[in-house]
Amino acid sequence: MVTDILLVAVLLVLVGQLAGSRRPGPEEYRLAEIERRLDLVMRQLGVADPGRQLPEVHAHLARGEKIKAIAAYRRATGADLRTAKAAVKALAGRR
Repeated sequence: MVTDILLVAVLLVLVGQLAGSRRPGPEEYRLAEIERRLDLVMRQLGVADPGRQLPEVHAHLARGEKIKAIAAYRRATGADLRTAKAAVKALAGRR
């Protein structure tokens, strides 16, 4: 009984450390640098990015259905919940 509790506690600590210690790998840094440079080039050329066209998300926002808009954003983009919530909040702020 006590060993089971200790085993569960150790497993929970390990899982918590693994979840919290994820550091971006070289691919993420490289992608961020490529995106930064692309933004610089687009700004220099005066090219405006219209962004993604998300009609279903905008339709839900127009009706005040924020949760449905977040779900539609996740379906359309494959984003995680945190990213989708932030994106929908930004879209709602532009309206």
